[in-house]
Amino acid sequence: MSILIFIIVLSVLILVHEFGHFIVAKRMGVRIEQFSLGFGPKLFRWKKTDTEYIICSVPLGGYVKLAGDNLEEFKGQPYEYLAKSPGQRARIILCGPLLNYVLAFLCFWLIFFFGFPNLTCRVGELVENFGAQKAGIQVNDLILAVDGQEVKFWQDLQKIIQKKSQGEVTRISILRNNQELEIPVRIKQEKTDTIWGEKKTVGLIGIKPADEFIKIRYGFIKSFFMGGGKLFYLTWLTIKSLVFMVSGRMSFRESVTGPLGIFYITTEAAHLGIIPLIQVIAVISMSLSIFNLLPLPVMDGGHLLFLLIEKIRRRSLSIRTERVITQIGFSIILLLIAFVFYNDLLRYDVFGKLSKWWSNEAHPP
Repeated sequence: MSILIFIIVLSVLILVHEFGHFIVAKRMGVRIEQFSLGFGPKLFRWKKTDTEYIICSVPLGGYVKLAGDNLEEFKGQPYEYLAKSPGQRARIILCGPLLNYVLAFLCFWLIFFFGFPNLTCRVGELVENFGAQKAGIQVNDLILAVDGQEVKFWQDLQKIIQKKSQGEVTRISILRNNQELEIPVRIKQEKTDTIWGEKKTVGLIGIKPADEFIKIRYGFIKSFFMGGGKLFYLTWLTIKSLVFMVSGRMSFRESVTGPLGIFYITTEAAHLGIIPLIQVIAVISMSLSIFNLLPLPVMDGGHLLFLLIEKIRRRSLSIRTERVITQIGFSIILLLIAFVFYNDLLRYDVFGKLSKWWSNEAHPP
């Protein structure tokens, strides 16, 4: 079942991406020779008008083959890709990542509209030698407000507390046995690592959340704007993370994942329910969109870079130059894929699990 969910999720993401290229090419009058989902041995194939549709056995990629999309095949016909202006070709290329971005937005919109679980402010655990324990806050207390500011969800509570200064006394309003109490709690500051590997000093009172969730949902229109806001925020985080990885301020090894990692993530999300799975699809689709726009040869961003150079030079690069750049880019991509895949094997202890399975098979109890 997990493998089936993984295949469906990956196929949807790839199909949306390739359909973006496909539909804009059609509108531009470019003939599509093949529309393929996956690679490897062909499972199904059928032809409609000028286009052959193919479904392959390995659902880890896809492509749209456009007529006359390279100088060696170009015949100068108006229905060919290279017969179109650089601007028209750029739109064909750009619409693949754009449709992935739109899919991410639609997923976030649905999440806010249908509702998603959020941690309450109920105390699940106390940390020794911190303000909450010393002040008498107990496990199962429900925090209602901080310094008179109402809080409903754990993330809101965190934001308020983390801004407090060392030694500051804050008033925590709690509900205990149907009775409201106000307890003064002293803040303790500590340094913690951000998602970018930077050190940040935050205020803490020494509590951990209980495993209690409530469902939050918004109206149709508000969900639209909430979904857009969430997408733009995650886009900013992703771009900032890429900059930090390139500059060496953030670990590349700890920050990327490949198909194996996506399999584990989608499997865990599917076990939690449909909303967490949709959220994973949204994040992966957004990441796929951004990654495809990186100016690397073979990627959509690389093709856009070639078109920009062509626009500036008023002529395309020579076949030899483009081929050399593409081969270098392809080699880099292969190295990245190999590194990410090996990293996923180590991260999810696949070698250890295989060794344990092999030992059990070879020496059954």
